[in-house]
Amino acid sequence: MNKLDSSLLAAALTEKGWEMTDSASEADVVVINTCSVRDHAEQRVLSHLGHLQHLKKSRPHLLVAVIGCMAQRLGSRLLEHPTVDIAAGPEQLHQVPQLIQEALGDRRKHLAVTEAIRRPAGTKERLELNEELDEFERTYNSDRNHLKSQAFIRVMRGCNNFCSFCIVPYVRGPEISRPPKAILEQAQKLAAQGIRQITLLGQTINSYRYSEGGRTYTLADLLEMVSQIDELRWIRFITSHPAKMEDSILEAMARLPKVCPYLHIPAQSGSDRILKAMHRGYTAQQYLALIEKAKAIVPNLALTGDFIVGFPGETEEDFQATVELVQKVRYKNCFIFKYSPRPGTRAQEHLEDTIPAEVKQQRNYQLLEIVNQIAEEDNRRFLGQIVEVLTEGPSKKPHLNQADSRPQPQLIGRTADDYIVVFNGPETLSGRFVKVKITKTAALTLFGESVTD
Repeated sequence: MNKLDSSLLAAALTEKGWEMTDSASEADVVVINTCSVRDHAEQRVLSHLGHLQHLKKSRPHLLVAVIGCMAQRLGSRLLEHPTVDIAAGPEQLHQVPQLIQEALGDRRKHLAVTEAIRRPAGTKERLELNEELDEFERTYNSDRNHLKSQAFIRVMRGCNNFCSFCIVPYVRGPEISRPPKAILEQAQKLAAQGIRQITLLGQTINSYRYSEGGRTYTLADLLEMVSQIDELRWIRFITSHPAKMEDSILEAMARLPKVCPYLHIPAQSGSDRILKAMHRGYTAQQYLALIEKAKAIVPNLALTGDFIVGFPGETEEDFQATVELVQKVRYKNCFIFKYSPRPGTRAQEHLEDTIPAEVKQQRNYQLLEIVNQIAEEDNRRFLGQIVEVLTEGPSKKPHLNQADSRPQPQLIGRTADDYIVVFNGPETLSGRFVKVKITKTAALTLFGESVTD
């Protein structure tokens, strides 16, 4: 979501004559797009602001805008920071270029956030705001903002789940689905510009619902519609909630060749007691049954998940239940987080954060080790195989040629089932589909040699 928002804003500012720079010390305007899901993310923002405060001493004209979830959460309190000139929430993304222009003119602080963020999605004010955001997204979502042949399309905004640990419903508002016609037109436009992979985005994307003309469209319908665009090769979607997964979505994944066999479906815990405290809406056994069904319906399905360790009251027995779930599912990768209380959430208000930091750290490390061990074991099956990869671009590190030990260009890409592949090749392969023979495997990465002419 934040990558998409950043790319949209960058395109809008570029159209208005701004130029991107790699260094804040050369900038006239710095925009920080923020996340509030974890406290660590907000602490990083404050660290950036401290650096920019020092920079402003030598560049007093520097304008700093903080946008996104942290701006929505803190509102005017964020403007009390001496460095911050503009604070704008996620629903005010389209207003940021104008806010920057106004702040440059009057050198005053500007605030743009949504009051009563949880007001119903069907109110006149929210529908009008959603139309403005849709227009902004359709205008500035083009291939120049993405990795060569890849693009994101937001299909819905907000969340209605109210998991006890999560701040998203309080900073992004209630669920509202975009019209399928607008999504399809956007996908067609991107495909005509050279986009070959589209990722559909939603906080809980399998909750997508849009009623029109006596019909209710679902995510399965969207996948069907977007798959009919000839130029597109791969279609992904994230993120799915286990309690919202319908068989029609899995059947669409199996039936439609363009829909990638990849599912990001966070479990968060393997303990029924903790899942209930998290207000997740399912048990560990129900989650495992869903995964078993998904694997049976979708051939070669790759799975990733999210887990929180150290949730209030989590015992060693609860943690071991999570370990057992991970071992049964055998994810290709997991994102593991140490619990941190988020202001205004049910967990923060009603549950005491009793787990010591060192216990959280130890459980985080242990679970990550188990996930990596499983991935390392399972990835060995790729040795000697030829896989198709959509190349994203140059890797951060050069690769040494085994024959002459000279640094070679190294590219990075992903398979349809979202495995990261690193291989040698010219940078001209960026944005192209490439066949790669896998010669080495690790927990998080496959290594190989291009066999594409």
